[in-house]
Amino acid sequence: MPSMPRIAIPDSFAALPLSRRHMIGAGAALLAAPAWAAGAADRTTPKAPAAAAGVWPRALAVPGGVARISLGPSAQRPQAHAGDVPVLVVGDVIEWTAIVGIPLSAPVDTASIRIHVPGEAPRTIDYAVAPKQYREQRLTVAPRTVDLSAEDNARFERERAHQQQVMAAFTTPLPTADGLAMRQPVPGRRSSSFGLRRVFNGQARNPHSGMDIAAATGTPVVVPLPGRVIDTGDYFFNGGTVWLDHGGGLLTMVCHLSAIDVQVGDTLKTGEAFCKVGATGRVTGPHLHWGVMLNRTMVDPALFLPA
Repeated sequence: MPSMPRIAIPDSFAALPLSRRHMIGAGAALLAAPAWAAGAADRTTPKAPAAAAGVWPRALAVPGGVARISLGPSAQRPQAHAGDVPVLVVGDVIEWTAIVGIPLSAPVDTASIRIHVPGEAPRTIDYAVAPKQYREQRLTVAPRTVDLSAEDNARFERERAHQQQVMAAFTTPLPTADGLAMRQPVPGRRSSSFGLRRVFNGQARNPHSGMDIAAATGTPVVVPLPGRVIDTGDYFFNGGTVWLDHGGGLLTMVCHLSAIDVQVGDTLKTGEAFCKVGATGRVTGPHLHWGVMLNRTMVDPALFLPA
């Protein structure tokens, strides 16, 4: 497994306070132990609707979900922002759509995005965030991965700073409106682990921000959507990790890998094998942790997959 030439990385952990006894996990997969180990599932309110033919991701405007917001027609692609973060806009001159990732921490309330089209006055579009209840999962892991030593805490801080940089990627070309359906990266049972409120060794941590897929060590992992490798490494919580950039702030990550067969800068096609399942980092057993990010927000990967 390649080592990082520098302890270097994307954001879900950026603004969270840390201490050696109160680690929150560090972003996308840092709390990724397999959910089936505790038999946990999520309670979903409401259920994700079936997607219309060719319309992905499915719209589910809840914490951890995705809002699809119509921007109407325009001769030029509108620019959209959630706060200061750019948002993916897909479509054509007849109909543009903003694809907005909603943070797991988002309150049940009205949220908004800002829209700007060259030559027009900026405008704001509001949308409602509905409630969704997630279950709690209690796990027992190695004490050193919960109550960090000074050395491990320093390592985590360096890795977290790097991941904030990786997660800020917003590149072109942008994905197309009909090119957002993803392929499951490994065969196996999909755990409904996204959003689980996790308690490690009796200490509460951040919700689980990805999907766990049951798979044996060494199982090949394939690319879910065409993309470019923007980060690889062996991290304290995530273990062996690869980040892929699919354009427009749409990123995916896979964690706990036993082998990484690509390098930063490699361009990959859907279905191409690029790494292998493992049990590295903070885990209770081998599995794949798969995360999907929009506008620096981890969202439910199930919304990008066929039912």
